[in-house]
Amino acid sequence: QVQLVESGGGLVQAGGSLRLSCAASGRTSSGYVMGWFRQAPGKEREFVAANSWSSGSVLYADSVKGRFTISRDNAKNTVYLQMNSLKPEDTAVYYCAAGGRTVTAALGYDYWGQGTQVTVSS
Repeated sequence: QVQLVESGGGLVQAGGSLRLSCAASGRTSSGYVMGWFRQAPGKEREFVAANSWSSGSVLYADSVKGRFTISRDNAKNTVYLQMNSLKPEDTAVYYCAAGGRTVTAALGYDYWGQGTQVTVSS
């Protein structure tokens, strides 16, 4: 019903920046909570950030506060994750998700993108 496609990942040196984009199509709604998650090899998928357009609120994992910024442009059906001051421990596949009920829990989201790889070198 909703398709999400992430882009913008790549290889960056520690301290660098990347902007991830998530383009949504299909039966989209501005009412969806949009979230970003990441999963490193051997680790569980973890919450990164979420944005509620209706309320204007955002929520970040403690590990990325002050470094990452989530935003969305409903006119473009796109959500962004600006990542600054990247660290090697940020290396992971990053996924966008939509429709969250439990905002910080992956199981609370209904739709997922395919993921985009972010690799941060030392």
